[in-house]
Amino acid sequence: MTQQQPIAVLGGGSFGTAVANLLAGNGHRVTQWMRDPEQAEAIRVNRENPRYLKGIKVLEGVEPVTDLHATLQGSQLVFVALPSSALRGVLTPHVDLLTGKMLVSLTKGIEADTFKLMSEILQDIAPAARIGVLSGPNLAREIAEHALTATVVASEDEDLCQQVQAALHGRTFRVYASADRFGVELGGALKNVYAIIAGMAVALNMGENTKSMLITRALAEMTRFAVSQGANPMTFLGLAGVGDLIVTCSSPKSRNYQVGFALGQGLSLDEAVTRLGEVAEGVNTLKVLKTKAQELQVYMPLVAGLHAILFEGRTLEQVIELLMHAEPKTDVDFISTSGFN
Repeated sequence: MTQQQPIAVLGGGSFGTAVANLLAGNGHRVTQWMRDPEQAEAIRVNRENPRYLKGIKVLEGVEPVTDLHATLQGSQLVFVALPSSALRGVLTPHVDLLTGKMLVSLTKGIEADTFKLMSEILQDIAPAARIGVLSGPNLAREIAEHALTATVVASEDEDLCQQVQAALHGRTFRVYASADRFGVELGGALKNVYAIIAGMAVALNMGENTKSMLITRALAEMTRFAVSQGANPMTFLGLAGVGDLIVTCSSPKSRNYQVGFALGQGLSLDEAVTRLGEVAEGVNTLKVLKTKAQELQVYMPLVAGLHAILFEGRTLEQVIELLMHAEPKTDVDFISTSGFN
């Protein structure tokens, strides 16, 4: 990556725009690619992305563009903030431009048919690219409003991590590094499911003890699943695990929390998603995670319960009652209960 080259951000949503602004605020030239020419023109003229980050000024260093070929050709560092369902379709036709490029996924999701994480899809598409992920308690609007925030860049490629840290690290945004790309990314994908449950609990006026129980057992459940897939359990004690889980399960700014809150108010799933107006990755993740957990025989009662609520006609009260009647197991799966030594 040279100083003359712009950094590319693919995606015109809230998080892509917030990251583009961060980069521009650090003095980088940024090309932000989006599908919609009208959206690009609106940002170019008004310096605002009204659909996703209304009221936030898009800095002059961010150039909204619609030519993906030119965007990829002109950048070595590319942040990918595309919806999980669009990733393959958008990038596959341009695979010849991705060799040797640093591709950093910002999307927290799992592909339905393959159960692949976004970085694994990027690796499928561009096996000769350098792959990383960015994940953590990173609500887009708070980043855009310069709230103090930290995140994790994860990759086996140490130089990639260092370049991402140098590009993004600033006065209000701190970037930590991890070599556990799989664990960091899986944490970011799984927590979206539990944010839906948390939003429902708030809408139904459940107690603080109940909400704390749900978040803590969610952490145990997602860690158990991730470790079954080869992730390091210690990763889930960091920003991409417990950090991201706390913010997405407790903030009305979280998209998945908003969907859950709407469901708790009595809206249907379709109505809740329509009200949101953006992709809530947790709904898609829930379906594939429920199937995968059954296949692997990993105990995930909250995932099974939310699936029963959304697709099998159960209520949250019924799910919590079943949880309370289940056999209590160990508090933390990875600590021995046989003694202190």
